[in-house]
Amino acid sequence: MVIFVNDKQKDRQKQIDMIGIIGGTFDPIHFGHLRPALEIMELLSLEELRFIPSAKPPHRWQPEAGAHHRLKMTDLAIKDVKGFVIDDREYQREGASYTVDTLKSIRKEISNERPLCMIIGLDAFQSFTQWHDWKTILTLTHIIVSPRPGYEITDADAWAEPYLTQDIAELKQKVSGKIYFAEVTQFEIAATDIREKLHNRKNITYLLPKTVSDYIDKQQLYIKS
Repeated sequence: MVIFVNDKQKDRQKQIDMIGIIGGTFDPIHFGHLRPALEIMELLSLEELRFIPSAKPPHRWQPEAGAHHRLKMTDLAIKDVKGFVIDDREYQREGASYTVDTLKSIRKEISNERPLCMIIGLDAFQSFTQWHDWKTILTLTHIIVSPRPGYEITDADAWAEPYLTQDIAELKQKVSGKIYFAEVTQFEIAATDIREKLHNRKNITYLLPKTVSDYIDKQQLYIKS
């Protein structure tokens, strides 16, 4: 298993205040993922934000692009952004990519004393209690919720009340177990819509980084015959 982190970053790990992670199928990665991630990294003063493409998500549906393509697209999208790091542990792991297993693996590397936060969209948050072993997840990380266009908090989210905080200092004082709602720029961009445009051979300019669109074009991804 390889994390694309240089030696200097590895040497600095003990000095990192709080590490962030963001997972997803990234099928493909787009500005709706990237801009909120950047704003959250700055808001929380994260020195490192790891992007972890899911190789085999435990959903009924599977990503359209292969895991190696999604890993490459993610790397291309973030490689020039300071603090953004690609992490391929789920690509290297056999079997379904359960978040709780990924977090346990990360905890073994960074210790149980360092704050860790995981960024998820509001749509994912609203199904969080259906995630595999979700209560254990909260013992391993904080949850940072990024709003999504078209989604609102509902009464069904009342379970989260004991975990909520709007105090960034509290996130850094505790290693896990808090839920923080971040105010970020929201783009009404969805990977589903991008794939649909590509299926119909429509232009996807300004929806995702050019390095990613160039890779999609070169590899002829998402093209229906």
